[in-house]
Parts: sequence; C-alpha cells; structure tokens
Amino acid sequence: MGNSNSRRDFIKKSLTGITAAALAPSLIKSEVKNTMEGKLIYRTLGKTGMKVPIVSMGVMNAENPKLVEAALENGINYLDTAHVYQRGRNEQMLGEVLKGVKRDSYFIATKVPGNHADRKTGLYTDKTDPADFLNKFEISLKRLGLDYVDVLFLHSVKRKESVTFKPLMSVLQKLKNEGKTRFIGVSTHRNEPEVIRAAADSNVYDMVLTAYNFMQPHLAEMDKAIDYAADKGIGIVAMKTQAGVFWDKERLNPINMKAALKWSLQNKNIHTSIPGFTTFDQLNIDIGVAKDLKLTGQEMIDLKLKDKVAGLYCRQCDSCTGQCSKGVDIPTLMRSYMYAFGYKNLLQAKDTLAEIDLKNLPCNDCSECEVKCAVGFDIKGKINEIAKIDNIHDSFLA
Repeated sequence: MGNSNSRRDFIKKSLTGITAAALAPSLIKSEVKNTMEGKLIYRTLGKTGMKVPIVSMGVMNAENPKLVEAALENGINYLDTAHVYQRGRNEQMLGEVLKGVKRDSYFIATKVPGNHADRKTGLYTDKTDPADFLNKFEISLKRLGLDYVDVLFLHSVKRKESVTFKPLMSVLQKLKNEGKTRFIGVSTHRNEPEVIRAAADSNVYDMVLTAYNFMQPHLAEMDKAIDYAADKGIGIVAMKTQAGVFWDKERLNPINMKAALKWSLQNKNIHTSIPGFTTFDQLNIDIGVAKDLKLTGQEMIDLKLKDKVAGLYCRQCDSCTGQCSKGVDIPTLMRSYMYAFGYKNLLQAKDTLAEIDLKNLPCNDCSECEVKCAVGFDIKGKINEIAKIDNIHDSFLA
C-alpha cells in the first residue's frame, strides 16, 4: 500500500499543467475550535419543515470521516452527497460515519442523475431509463446504510422540460410515496432561474439545490426566481457559493470564502448553503459564518475583485455555445476546469467530461478560437489544459 501511494503521489506531482496547481496537499488540523460566541442561525427549508443551520455540509470533496463527525458535533445537521461523488466512495464514507448516529439527529440529501441526457440541450431522451435511476438510488441507499434519505434530488437539471420529464418525475414521486425519501427536488447549475420556476410550478417538488454566488451575471433574475419558489414553499439550498474557490489556477489567490458565503446568505430565501469544506480550518470559518452574517467593509472590498479578475468560476451563461460553430460543449469543459483547478478534484473533473469525446475535440483543428467568453476566459487555452486529464489513469485521480 505504501509503495502504491508513493507512486501515485509522484505521478500527481509530475503531471504537467493540471497537477501543479490542482493537487497541492491541504493542511488539516486535528480539532475544531469551540470558542466562538453565539448560536448557529437556523432557517426552515420551505414546506418540508426541516430546520437547519444556514451553513450545512457539502460532502463532495471530503474524505476525512472525522471532519464529518466534527460538523455533526458542532450543530451542522444537513449533509449533502450524491451517487456520483468520488464514484460512490463519498456515500460509503458517510454510511460508515452515520452508523452510530441517531437517525433523527441529522438530515441527509443525495442526488441521482437521469441517464442519456443530451449534454448540449440538457434534455432527456427516449433512451432515458427510469429503471436506471431507481437502481442507482437503491445502490446509494445501500452505500449509506439507510432505509431512507431525507431529500432525493434529480441531479444536474438544465432545462424546464427536464424538471417535468414524466418518467423520472414519476419515479421520484413513487419513492417518496414508499417512504424511501421524505422529500424530492432538483439540482441545477445551468439555466437556474428557468429550472427553479419549473420546480415551483410543478406542484411536485419540495426543494431546489441551485448554484448561487456573487459572481453570477444574472443575479436579478436569480433572486426573482428564488423569491417566487420560496413563496410557493420550496426549500432553497445554495451551492457553488465560493465561486471557484480561487481567483487563479495556480491557487495563490483564494477568494475570500467567508465573505462569499456571507454574501450568498444575505438572501433570506436561501435557507441553507452547502460549502464543500475539506479541512478543519474551513469548518471553523463556516461555523463562524453560521453565527454571524454581517459583512465587514474589507470583505465587501474583497468581493469586488470580481470586477477585475475573471476567476475560475464559469457562470454557465451559455453565450459561448452560440458562438462556437462546431458545437463544442464549452460550459461543461469550463465547469470541469473549475473542479480541477479550483477544487483540486480531478476525479470529479474527469467524470464531468465523461460524455465528451476529448480525443476528437474539433478545437484541435482551429488555429484561433472564435469564441469570446463573456468574462474573458481563454477558452482554447483552458480546453487544452483540461483535456490533458483524459490521459491520466483513473487510479491516479482517486
């Protein structure tokens, strides 16, 4: 085992372009401070009645069971995972942690994607199989060691037509009626306002998990959609609150995570957030935010860097899609780039690209990229960098 880990570490450090920036080890402290004054601020997840802290735990990138235990011990009672995270190991890790924890002391949400969705349009197809969704969810329950989850999300929905895609919506309703999930919802980080409104109008869904941060260009539209859904009793959970975590791919200039998280929670219709903390230091920061939302003057100044620096967060605005004459799925490539360089999660980055044929990218035939990114991304440069991930064996990414 020791030799295997050493070899893996060596290869990670040696990979050009991606690994130098994305794989530096995190500093992890052994304990969480309990000296901060005040109590956690709680909000209720819409009509579900679930009362949760305004800061919950996004478990996607976490691998340390002790970190999850510390979150629970400090009052964070809502945990968010997904069938696909770490290719199942994330749910398995949570299952081990939760074995000795009283079931009524926490809420757990997982997410399952529908298969055969068209990546370009975001629409499900006649090949989309509800039996596949059901099978994946049953696997998730076994990994978690649970008879039911509190929330089951249809994962990564991009269009209103997909929100109300009858075969999958019916399966979700069936699972809710059977008691295998208490509530159902959709998750989205593309065309969010459209998806949020569709979920609210469906009279079926209880919750929405949506990207929401200070970098989004369509915040006015986002806020209107969130207000609309909240008024209809939909529980709103915010993800991507840190907007890529770093301003640069070298990871030398971090976004002020405390400020970014506070900013998202100024909207009282964001009932909770799921920042993906992976260290005890980050947990301490998030607990501090959960007790005090006041933005300082310096924090406001830090957030204004968005007017000068593009950062790593792709706004998923789709303006690039219409410009590319060869139909390259640029938003997905840019989201993968963020996972690799911002989150240090190469496995998630590679899995995000699973349905894109990287070996035959038409970008290779272009001497110059015709796409002008709305925020100034070097599209071709980023694609060339992230495409290298296809040459890395999965065993070195895990």
